[in-house]
Amino acid sequence: MVALPPESKRKESSASDAPRPTSASGQGKGSWVTSLLLASLLGGLWFWQSHLQGRLYPEVDYSTARQWIEQGHVHSVVLRDRALEAELDQEQDFQGSHVKLFRAVTPLEDARLLPLLQDKGVAIRVVIDQQPFGLQVALAILPWLLIGGVWYFLARRTQAMIGQTGLGAITKAKPHRFEKSSSVQVTFDDVAGLKAAKRDLEEIVQFLKEPEHFRRLGGKIPRGVLLVGPPGTGKTLLARAVAGESGVPFFSISASEFIEMFVGVGAARVRELFAEAKRSAPAIVFIDEIDAVGRSRGTGLGGGHDEREQTLNQLLSEMDGFNRNDMTIVLAATNRPDVLDPALLRPGRFDRRVMVDRPETGARKAILLVHTRGKPLGPDVVIEQLAQNTPGFSGADLANLVNEAALHATRRNAELITASDFAVAFDKIVLGDPREAKLDPDEKRRVAYHEAGHTIVARFCDPSAPVKRVSILPRGMALGATQQVPVNDRHLLTEDQLQTRLAVLLGGYACERRLLGSISSGAENDLQEAMKIAGRMVANYGMSPKLGPVHYEQHVEHPFLGQNIATNNALGAVTQELIEAEVRRLMSQALTRAEAELEAHRGRVEALATALIEHETLEQEQLQSLLPVVEAGVSLSPAQRVLGLG
Repeated sequence: MVALPPESKRKESSASDAPRPTSASGQGKGSWVTSLLLASLLGGLWFWQSHLQGRLYPEVDYSTARQWIEQGHVHSVVLRDRALEAELDQEQDFQGSHVKLFRAVTPLEDARLLPLLQDKGVAIRVVIDQQPFGLQVALAILPWLLIGGVWYFLARRTQAMIGQTGLGAITKAKPHRFEKSSSVQVTFDDVAGLKAAKRDLEEIVQFLKEPEHFRRLGGKIPRGVLLVGPPGTGKTLLARAVAGESGVPFFSISASEFIEMFVGVGAARVRELFAEAKRSAPAIVFIDEIDAVGRSRGTGLGGGHDEREQTLNQLLSEMDGFNRNDMTIVLAATNRPDVLDPALLRPGRFDRRVMVDRPETGARKAILLVHTRGKPLGPDVVIEQLAQNTPGFSGADLANLVNEAALHATRRNAELITASDFAVAFDKIVLGDPREAKLDPDEKRRVAYHEAGHTIVARFCDPSAPVKRVSILPRGMALGATQQVPVNDRHLLTEDQLQTRLAVLLGGYACERRLLGSISSGAENDLQEAMKIAGRMVANYGMSPKLGPVHYEQHVEHPFLGQNIATNNALGAVTQELIEAEVRRLMSQALTRAEAELEAHRGRVEALATALIEHETLEQEQLQSLLPVVEAGVSLSPAQRVLGLG
């Protein structure tokens, strides 16, 4: 399995990788300066006319101006339309200030103003308020020049962005480029488990370093490597390790970045990406979540040649087309290999498929050792036991488990991370957070009998998966939980094991029905899971004597919509009825077996339910101490039967 390495700083691309400014943008800069000068000129003219001119000639009311004229204080005037601009022979007081020059607005009907000025001997100059022809032309043309300059600047800048591709920056694939090991400091030593996957990828790295060593016998390196596995198993971490080990340019991009709303953009981005990779060859191109662009063509409700199909066609051509380049290796990751186009998976494109599965016990131990490195663990924390108690956990799940345990220890101000912190973290991840709502006594008693039924049936029917813990504390969507831990990792399930699993799932339902006399809605999830297992036994695994060795697809993963679509109509009515009858038979047999076990161990059920009502949670050691006491027939109180509780 894969373990996340210590955090390392990721360096950005070197300065040489940054896009260089084009000459078009330089021309746009000159246009911008010209436009700015024109705007400044127009603003200056407006400011002079509206502000400075008014400050040179302070405005006074007309009555005051006429009084100064009659008193003979006015030396000269300038008549400008209805405005009178005058100069006094000496300063006069006006509203607390000394005025030498003033301006006033004259009324149209005052016909005595001009004779008065003549009588007083005032020098009169008449000015027609009309701007020079050149200034009028400039003021008429400058706004249009300003608009044209701005438009020219924006047009040139847009053209510089578009470039020669026709869509410019939109078509840029924008891959994240990592230069050799200086950008990514992750190696295969930071990956725990996954020996087979690392071996395949180490061969790729070795070929890039020493291609002639492989070519001397005529061998060719795989053109593409597809990492397949469930989410969180470490596919991206393996790719980062390849980037750190290879010593060649490494281009990383997500498949979703190829898809845009514009037709043809995705194909252009694929061309840009591979063109840059070929210029840097030998190089590696990593495409994460490739199923976003590599889904099968010609599917969907309407079909058609959409943008995604064009992008896929371009990707197929770049990987193994007329101008292929053997020194550019494509590394991709997905958790949906079933929806990929067959042309993408054929030899010559993705030649090698690397399975990245969930870790087994040994790999889980190695992952936990990596994630607990440097963390203060308590003496009661046993890594081997944690690895054994977490079957089905991926590398990301294990990292989350350690992190949640550390956070819980921090919340209680502890100096060490103890086993109880890991137990709380496990419950938080698997079951969810505790509910605030509390069960009333009747509901609590029913849940206790329900979980006791699961526990007793599992205890006496499935010894290969002992019960580790049983609880009636509501958490997440569950009112109670019974946790079983297999002794060994299971890769195959036999018919007997599946029938036993059905009996354990129906143990809670059977206990409510047999001991409480009625059933509740709490068994819904158990019935749902049991029906799913029984349906697969009959229709997929060939475990029905009436149907025989057949395989019927009752649900199909649609390759375009990516969701379950029922296809029961594809089966004949007789076959469908037979499948349903066989499923009911398996469910009835499991229920009968569970009820028989509960009836045979009725005293143990009663004692276990009473202990659960009193203590709410029982661990594996407490269950082992409880059941032998009941089996010996010793008459003890429920509190005395459970050792170590309090």
